[in-house]
Amino acid sequence: MLIPCLACEARFVPDDYFAACSDYNRGLDLVSWTCPHCGNRDDLRVLPGELGFGYSRGGRFDVQDRVRVPGLRRQRGELRLDISLDAASWRVRTRVRQPA
Repeated sequence: MLIPCLACEARFVPDDYFAACSDYNRGLDLVSWTCPHCGNRDDLRVLPGELGFGYSRGGRFDVQDRVRVPGLRRQRGELRLDISLDAASWRVRTRVRQPA
């Protein structure tokens, strides 16, 4: 299974794809991802069996494109999102933001 970057169409094995996730926004249930190939940054929602791409609008996230990833699972934690596929798993932590 290869997962594409929607910007440059490079394809990644799940380990490389999910290793490029950098932040989990629990409030909007979003993961930040930066393409290792082109540097494009996307926000995405990890859903059972798929990834949802879209845009934040009015305090919510509207999924506009979906990429099927059969067997993809997720578990929300207090300050993290645990992603699993087959026997592999990845943890995306919430980045602590400094007050302005």
